[in-house]
Amino acid sequence: MSVIIPDDIMYTTRMTEGELLQEIAVLLYQKEKLTLGQASKLAKMNQRKFQFLLGSREIPVHYDVAEFESDLKTLHEMGRL
Repeated sequence: MSVIIPDDIMYTTRMTEGELLQEIAVLLYQKEKLTLGQASKLAKMNQRKFQFLLGSREIPVHYDVAEFESDLKTLHEMGRL
């Protein structure tokens, strides 16, 4: 799906296409509509850079118990724990 934003709207926001994508990605991530990976992809940023963007806005990274347990399992399987 493509979204077309009229030039006059872009001009009014004084944002580049990249900045607008970042804003949309941050908003959707903050509302828990997108995962970190999905939001960083939408923002056209790697996950680490997107995490820094979130941090600069004091938006916490979503990380629940299930993700923690999955990470622990992965580390055990890799022999790192």
